[in-house]
Amino acid sequence: MKKNIFISRPAMAISISIVILVAGLISLFTLPVEQYPDIAPPTVYVSTNYTGADANAVQQSVVMPLEEAINGVENMIYMTSSATNDGSAWISVFFKQGTDPDMAAVNVQNRVARAQGLLPAEVTQVGVSTQKRQNSYLKIAGLECTNGKYDENFIANYLEINVFPRMKRVEGVGDVQAYSSTYSMRIWLKPDVMAQHELEPQDVTEVINRQSFVAPLGQLGEQSSNAFQYTIKYQGRFSDVEQFKNIVIRTETDGSVLRLKDVANVEIGANSYSFKGIINGHPGVNFMIYPISGVNMTEVNQNVSKLMNEMSETLPEGLRFVTFMDTNDFLFESIHEVVETLIIAIILVVLVVYFFLHDFKSTLIPTLSIIVSLVGTFACLLIAGFSINILTLFALVLAIGTVVDDAIVVVEAVQSKFDSGYKSPYLATRDAMGDVTMAVISCTLVFMAVFIPVTFMGGTAGIFYTQFGVTMSVAVGLSMVSALVLCPALCALLMRPSEESKSNKSFNGLVRTAYNASYNAILGKYKHGVMFFFRHRWITWLSLGIATVLLGILLTSMRTGLVPQEDKGMIAMSVSASPGTSLEEMGKIMDRIETIVKEQPEVSEYCRTDGFGGGGTGSCYGTFYVNLKEWSERKGKEHSIDAIIDRMNERLADIKEASIFVMQDGMIPGYGNGNAIDLNIQDRTGGDTRTFYDIVQKFLAKLNERKEIDMAFSSYAINFPQYDVQIDAAKCERSGISPLHTLEVLGDFTGAAYISNFNKFGKVYRVMLQASPEYRMDDNSLRRMFVRTDDG
Repeated sequence: MKKNIFISRPAMAISISIVILVAGLISLFTLPVEQYPDIAPPTVYVSTNYTGADANAVQQSVVMPLEEAINGVENMIYMTSSATNDGSAWISVFFKQGTDPDMAAVNVQNRVARAQGLLPAEVTQVGVSTQKRQNSYLKIAGLECTNGKYDENFIANYLEINVFPRMKRVEGVGDVQAYSSTYSMRIWLKPDVMAQHELEPQDVTEVINRQSFVAPLGQLGEQSSNAFQYTIKYQGRFSDVEQFKNIVIRTETDGSVLRLKDVANVEIGANSYSFKGIINGHPGVNFMIYPISGVNMTEVNQNVSKLMNEMSETLPEGLRFVTFMDTNDFLFESIHEVVETLIIAIILVVLVVYFFLHDFKSTLIPTLSIIVSLVGTFACLLIAGFSINILTLFALVLAIGTVVDDAIVVVEAVQSKFDSGYKSPYLATRDAMGDVTMAVISCTLVFMAVFIPVTFMGGTAGIFYTQFGVTMSVAVGLSMVSALVLCPALCALLMRPSEESKSNKSFNGLVRTAYNASYNAILGKYKHGVMFFFRHRWITWLSLGIATVLLGILLTSMRTGLVPQEDKGMIAMSVSASPGTSLEEMGKIMDRIETIVKEQPEVSEYCRTDGFGGGGTGSCYGTFYVNLKEWSERKGKEHSIDAIIDRMNERLADIKEASIFVMQDGMIPGYGNGNAIDLNIQDRTGGDTRTFYDIVQKFLAKLNERKEIDMAFSSYAINFPQYDVQIDAAKCERSGISPLHTLEVLGDFTGAAYISNFNKFGKVYRVMLQASPEYRMDDNSLRRMFVRTDDG
């Protein structure tokens, strides 16, 4: 072991170190930056809409066939589904970590295609969407009108026409979702007027489809000697309100023409009137941007922010983008804090090393070894497919005090040779390396053996902390390489047996004198303390016993968690009123909550959505997203996010008409929303919904009794106010109509029937048929709705 080639060939040792350094620097600028390692399972999202159907109908006719077809798809872990009273259906399919999200989406799409024949025609017409996306979001933003010039409907469609298509083209964006509605041609029927003309909704539907359509008509002059060839075209689908108003329903016997405007009001309205958005007290629409599984979310978020800045320059006057949550803000703030700690740790380690070695040249060698070891670690992270995140940087912070050890051992060994009389740096280094090489290798391997087992841990925690263990092991391993390659070469080049270093007049000498004085003083006290415990051994054993007992108590009483919850600068509020609460009444509740939000001095921006909340979509739900001011403007415990939530909860307790759940954003992207635990209860017997609902409520009551749970609630509810329709089949048959036809007429009047399409602004919109709102206020409105019998 005395023949170290790098002592006699320092150029080769320095070249190897430079290669490690350059590879690490290149990797440093190419590695993805994220908050935590990606542990969220790849997710495929299936959604559709059964217009006019209640939750039970959606569950039976849409969700169940899709679930049966999707169940068992390759690498699937589990799936969750939801059905609401507005006809919406969602199915989230979760896959094993490491599954290719593209193949997962293809496999789910193939399974969904199998179930198409079992779905209602209305659902098939709308289509079933299958897309890959994470369960977390990159950004929550909104478009606000500050001058009152534009209403929510205009803002929503401006986003759909000009903003969302460009956002979806950003590489890595999985989906952009807004809780608003696009344009729609609304045919507001007048049931009593239609009855006078012996008309049903189906008659109007057929007339519209007969007159507003796209038809291929061929060409004239093809395969002839004509000088020109003509393409025959038809005006195609109608595109404006006047065209729809003038659609001919029927020609009467007296020669008059019955048009659509005679039996219905026609306007360009919204596809759905289930939502209402407000941003900072002004009309606005908020939207969420979801990433694709496995992408560099930091880079994708930066590209989205860049695109939003570009689009801001062309927004109509009075409109502006507002960001309520940006994952990069907290990420870069956290990374900045960790990097600052890293730099401080390096400086402190260098100062401590100099104080103990009291020589600049001797201190320079461990310092260079630290830099080579830490920077070179980034190259290994790139090879392993890791990222720069909180855990890998934290591992580097902890590794600083360890990676310097091997270099110090080498330097101290060489210095001891000089103290023993060696004059040649080459000989001193050669003999020193012969003494400590095996010690450096064995100590490093022992230290690595502590962290390498972390890479073999199973479960979520194992995947999560693998990068931490590997980073520590690689950094320490590179420090061993540096100690055996770079340090011997530098010791032979830089270190000399110098008498000057022993002089008390030089700076090094003064440091040496201070070190010796402090060391001797501490050594004397240490010896005195050790002798005291030698004479009183019972104190030693008693202290050990007390420490062991305290360790057991603290281990069992300390709170546990995967990662600590930190202030991310955003508060989410989920509001649930009594089932069946109208959107108008819900707006009054949301107004009271908005007043409380605006009173908080730490609030920077906020948005609210009436009609959507943690409980799902529906008029009795609502959501707030509150963006707090920068952390530098909220210094002090009284301005922390926990203090703000406590103050808001105290005020919100006065609102008895709704359940309000205030929570912070979750720490791990894609691993659940908010700092809450998501539990699912499954009825495997397929029993009665009322019995299942009672069990859920009892379970929630038990959860709320536990002191460690702040609040437990469920969006599952079956007590929505409903009318139960019974059809007299005998009367239907005597009248020459079927119960199914009767329900179809009722559904077209009271629900919203999707009957056709029209083109506008370069997009395709729906034509929706429904009775005008004043004709469907309550059950008495049914008296004004008629079904045509055989005799008219």
